[in-house]
Amino acid sequence: MGLKKPYLDVPGTTVFDADQARAGYWLNQFCMSLMESSNRTRFLADERAYLDEWDMTNEQKQGVVDRDLNVLIGLGGNIYFLAKIGATDGRSFQQIAGSMTGMSEDAYRAMMVAGGRSPDGNRYLHEWSGSL
Repeated sequence: MGLKKPYLDVPGTTVFDADQARAGYWLNQFCMSLMESSNRTRFLADERAYLDEWDMTNEQKQGVVDRDLNVLIGLGGNIYFLAKIGATDGRSFQQIAGSMTGMSEDAYRAMMVAGGRSPDGNRYLHEWSGSL
């Protein structure tokens, strides 16, 4: 019998739980490797070769190449680890977060200063079931 996870139905949210941690273990380990300058240099010199040293899925590797953090979160990435990819590219956390929302850094900053993202339009998964 599986564990009930009512938190999986939080609108617009992927909860990083034990299952996500297991799915993203090697992805997150790769991200942590970027804390070392020599690894950042190797990664930036040949991303595919460096990624192929890690036991990640092809989807995870492609997500890194595409810098699609939303996809990577869905594949087990933890935002605090994934931020190392952005830092390797010379991007701030604010720039990374803005890219995840489809906003420019300035637009993202303005939204956060104004109080954050509006909840309008967010739906629980069960509310979408008949409309998808």
